Amino acid sequence: MEEVILWTLLIFLARLTDVSMGTMRTILIIRGRRGIAAFSAFFEIMVWVLAVSRVITQLDRWYYIVAFAFGFACGNYLGSYLEDKIAMGYCFAYVVPNQKRTKLADILRKNGFGVTVLKGEGLKGTEFVYNIVLRRRDTHRFIKTLEANDKKAFYTIMDIHALHGGYMRRATKRKI
Repeated sequence: MEEVILWTLLIFLARLTDVSMGTMRTILIIRGRRGIAAFSAFFEIMVWVLAVSRVITQLDRWYYIVAFAFGFACGNYLGSYLEDKIAMGYCFAYVVPNQKRTKLADILRKNGFGVTVLKGEGLKGTEFVYNIVLRRRDTHRFIKTLEANDKKAFYTIMDIHALHGGYMRRATKRKI
């Protein structure tokens, strides 16, 4: 009985591990880190083969199948959680402040964000548009700073696949 419990737990942990690794591998590929992704894929598939072979050779043990499926589900959650915490790469924020005359650009700059201010033409006439490139790990702090200083600002944030040149300010201490 102890062996069955141990194998059920090991199958769950194996799936939790290989699916989390798969999520991270996918993100690495998207971010252009193919070498690390390929290295990770080797260990990911080794873990998967060990887990699936145990389940397939003993299909009469339904709890192995449940552990395999539950490990898959939890691995997806854990992988996406870890990716969010690691937050590799950069993103682009497009901001239209609610008020025409605002010190929001200066406030964002004082908080370590590089801001390029452009003039645009909106429904109500001339508006300022802020373009900001920031590290993904600073996104929550950026939103918090933005919303604390202009609750009605319009903004969108998008991932950046490639980044070259320009001037990137180092963000100041994280204040989350």
